[in-house]
Amino acid sequence: MLYITKFVYGFLLPPGIFILALLWLSIRLYRQGRWEGKLLTLVTIGLYVFSTPYVGDRLIHSLEARYEPPEVVKGDVIVMLGGGATSDTPDITGEGHLSGSAANRLLTAARLYHETKLPVIVSGGSVYSDSGLEADIAKRQLIDLGVPKENILTETRSLNTKQNALYTKEIMDKQKWERPIVVTSAFHMERAVRNFAQAGLKAQPYPTDYKKSFALEAHPNNFVPTSSTYTGIALKEYLGILTMSLQW
Repeated sequence: MLYITKFVYGFLLPPGIFILALLWLSIRLYRQGRWEGKLLTLVTIGLYVFSTPYVGDRLIHSLEARYEPPEVVKGDVIVMLGGGATSDTPDITGEGHLSGSAANRLLTAARLYHETKLPVIVSGGSVYSDSGLEADIAKRQLIDLGVPKENILTETRSLNTKQNALYTKEIMDKQKWERPIVVTSAFHMERAVRNFAQAGLKAQPYPTDYKKSFALEAHPNNFVPTSSTYTGIALKEYLGILTMSLQW
């Protein structure tokens, strides 16, 4: 009964309710012999397909499966990439929180530090006027997790992955570090590695923040449209990878 309820709710809430409305409209237009009916039917089908967890899960998995955490860590600095933050939300030792993905990256970077004792560079600025300064928030929280502040360097200028790589390289050059261990979300790792390569750095990938299990299963609720699918995240990554490939 629980799964039936979820299935029904999926079509009563956005985007499901809008998909049903578009489907109804496209059928009416099609019956009237109008060409717009065929076009709207195709648009409705596309919207439905890309709104299902079945498609979103497989798109994000195709990115996450490209790299695995290495059995042996080889590098001279841990580089954690930011992924969003709030600026004025209350925290235990200050203000500002990292987003879910960035928080997972932070936990992995802290655990790697305790395992390797390598210095940590946190890369990430304030992307929007109302978002937090990611690197400073991450530094405070890393200190809370037992990483000595003298072993944390912050890069606060970057607003995207390309700048993450370029500005991190400037810090690494000053410190005479050459082998970054890049910590970022698994779905984001392909683009991160490419950007670091363009900046002249061969990064060792250390993916984290996995969104889906590797063993994907199909069940009825996978075919219920939802606004929380991973389709948008995955397509953004693929678009970024394609853009970089064309530039190369």
